[in-house]
Amino acid sequence: MKILQNVIVTQVLTESSKNELLDAYKSKRLQLQKESEQLRFELKKLEKTRHTQPATLKSHFEKEINNRLEKIKLVEFQMEQLEILPIGSELKEREVQSLVDVQVGANWEELTKTKTIVIKDGIVSEIR
Repeated sequence: MKILQNVIVTQVLTESSKNELLDAYKSKRLQLQKESEQLRFELKKLEKTRHTQPATLKSHFEKEINNRLEKIKLVEFQMEQLEILPIGSELKEREVQSLVDVQVGANWEELTKTKTIVIKDGIVSEIR
């Protein structure tokens, strides 16, 4: 019988992976800033074309803009934390599922123990 098991994938922080993560965070921040600017533009455009603007529509735009601003703050916090982390730290990247073969007489504790895949610069360096 086969069962599904969650496997944690961690990434060892190296200079190149740190730079890649920083670039990804900067790109995400820029995208969020563009989205919030676009929403502000659309809101102003609606205000000019409609003289009696429904309050719900304006509040929806403001909610979306604030949502983007919160995400920008989160990305900036993640960038600050990344700067603090020393090279060699392990970052949880994601979880994947694997098939585990269960047979009669197998040690259940050993089979269900959480497994981890460690990646360094895009290459699997260890399976725990």
